[in-house]
Amino acid sequence: MLPRRVLLPAPRALSTTTTTTTVTVPAPLSAAELEALLRRDHYSASTRRFHSLLPLLSHPALLLASALHLRHRSHPSLPLPLSAQPHPLPTTTTAAAAAPPSPSSHLRLILPSRLKGRPLPLPSLPLRLAMLSAASALDAVFAPRAATFAYRARHAAIRYLRSIPNATWLFRVAIPRQPFAPRHVRRLLDAISGKVDDPGFLDYLRELFLSDAIAFELGGSDLCRGLPQESELTSTLLNIFFDPVDREVMAIREEVHKKNPRVKDESIRQTPVRVYAVRYLDEMMVVTSGSKMLTLEVRDRILTVLERDLELKVDRFGSSLHSAVSEKMEFLGMEFQAVPPSVLHPPMSEKAKRAKKMYLKRKAAEAQELKNARETRRKKLGLKILNHLFKKVRRGHEFEFGFRIEDEVCQEFKGWAEETVVEYFKSQEHRRYWHRLFTSGDFLALNRVRDQLPPALVDSYDQLQETLDRFLMPRRGHDMTEDEEMLAEEEDERQYEKRIVQDLTELKMRVNAPIELVRKAVKLAGFTNSMGRPRPIKLLICLDDADIIKWYSGVGRRWLDFFCCCRNFKMVKIVVSYHLRFSCFLTLAEKHECTKRQAISHYTKDLKVTNENGVAEVYFPTEREIKMMGDKNLSDPKPVDGALTMILVRLAVDDTSLPCLAHFCAGTETALYRIRLLQNRLNVDPLNEKKWVQGLSAIHESLNKKCLPLCSMHASDLLLGKITLQDIDCTQFVDVM
Repeated sequence: MLPRRVLLPAPRALSTTTTTTTVTVPAPLSAAELEALLRRDHYSASTRRFHSLLPLLSHPALLLASALHLRHRSHPSLPLPLSAQPHPLPTTTTAAAAAPPSPSSHLRLILPSRLKGRPLPLPSLPLRLAMLSAASALDAVFAPRAATFAYRARHAAIRYLRSIPNATWLFRVAIPRQPFAPRHVRRLLDAISGKVDDPGFLDYLRELFLSDAIAFELGGSDLCRGLPQESELTSTLLNIFFDPVDREVMAIREEVHKKNPRVKDESIRQTPVRVYAVRYLDEMMVVTSGSKMLTLEVRDRILTVLERDLELKVDRFGSSLHSAVSEKMEFLGMEFQAVPPSVLHPPMSEKAKRAKKMYLKRKAAEAQELKNARETRRKKLGLKILNHLFKKVRRGHEFEFGFRIEDEVCQEFKGWAEETVVEYFKSQEHRRYWHRLFTSGDFLALNRVRDQLPPALVDSYDQLQETLDRFLMPRRGHDMTEDEEMLAEEEDERQYEKRIVQDLTELKMRVNAPIELVRKAVKLAGFTNSMGRPRPIKLLICLDDADIIKWYSGVGRRWLDFFCCCRNFKMVKIVVSYHLRFSCFLTLAEKHECTKRQAISHYTKDLKVTNENGVAEVYFPTEREIKMMGDKNLSDPKPVDGALTMILVRLAVDDTSLPCLAHFCAGTETALYRIRLLQNRLNVDPLNEKKWVQGLSAIHESLNKKCLPLCSMHASDLLLGKITLQDIDCTQFVDVM
């Protein structure tokens, strides 16, 4: 059994117990520690450095005060709340004296621009830091015990699915959209209390849910998308909540492995029955290489755990079984299907083989021409040296050398001569020519002449002929080129047999990007018209040229990063390289009232734009970069949702004394940007899958037409998609009429 890791209880302000025990309070966090905590990555091994922050969970008041004082030092114009006014922090205090305000006091309610929308509660910076610390504490306890197939990186999960061999049946656990209700919170806290013996910490998590600081829906498309309505604690809590399902899958896999052991005899071709599973947050897919009845049993056991133990609503019709060979399964925004290996790695066609042979022949000819040119230059140089020495000798000049150069010269010329002879006699035409010259017209081949000559002369003549035949006459019927062709044909036959056996006995998982959904998203955003051709987006005309290009670049690069692991990545490249690039050209042409050709000639194909210093910069990926992109990313890519559904419009205001709202940015030279959301401009509901793109999330509509001051660097990063609205203090929006 695995050892239990228990956090010992400590007096807490959020605990319901009232105690006056004196405890030691750790020192408040420094600016560097707070910034490292906020910018930490859940998916890297560097989270171990945050384990040292766990004692601060017993005193969230100090954590909140540290964050508020840091925010006040970065932006002195922002007032501090009364509970966070500067005061000396004692080294020892009581739990009652360290009582922080409720999490609801650090939430700001953002009202929507339309009456039918719902308000959005957003946590302030101190509360976000407290939730990040709670996530670090929970990861330290539960992450080592998590299942290996519970992935926190989307690309890692897709790579594991691609490596599954001989898949026959698969199904996706379909969870309809439903809120994370109080009954789910109760089960989640019960699971945490089994490993964390700290009532105050559990009360703190409960108050986060009650105050809507953590509010999310299961079965939706808003988790881990970089949206402002998300919480940094959500992914950790979901992995803990779905741990009973992971344990059930692990038990199923262990039972199947015991019943179907692998045969160790390599001479026997075997396809063992196996069960594979992948879970990413609330999405799960199970793949089997066994019978349909086994897959049905596995599905029923998993759905039973979800309904009985986790009290979740499950769509049994959407969780139906699919044949891995004849049907496609959508999961994590991709399409999965089991295909023979020849589909993923098709053999070269006859046309491609001929083209390859011509290419190799042309390369060999070019190499031979370069070699001949070098030989010619070397011979000319040698003749010039000899001619110069001969003229010097004729004029009576004497050369004095400290060593004898004749041997070196003779050796060099001898090597040149041997190389020339060897290269010359490699040609079969030259060999036939010299053989014909030596053997034509010889009278010693006549018997009446041979009888009259001495035997020693006849024997020496026969030896000469044998030597000529061996070195100069090509082998008739067994030419070297024919041998090479025969070996090539035999190799092709072996490869063909191997490919046929693999196609009959093996299956590989193919991952494709949903091209139809990508085209629908391109059409919904306005990149293309009804005919599928690029068109301008008039809403972007009010932006600067650089901001227009940056917005297109943010969408394009995120698409390329998100779908780089797909088999049909070439189709996504075409969408980015053609539709987005020419839509950007048309938008710039519409803004400057010129033609598309004039815009292309001014900005070039790479969409170069000059900055304030007059230096040309390229933000949109060039055609060469797009051509060289492929399956190389190992991190969790940021989806394109936020960059596609949000447009930042710079306002023409004179007052730029407001601080930048990016976390831990002390810049005051800022500009005001207004957020314009795509769904409000189109007047569509993102929950309506008939009018919206399936799987495409949207920023909460309460942020529409809100203004935020940003410095030039963070505004550029937000347009390019390097940061999201989660990296900005959305609670400090500026109201501009």
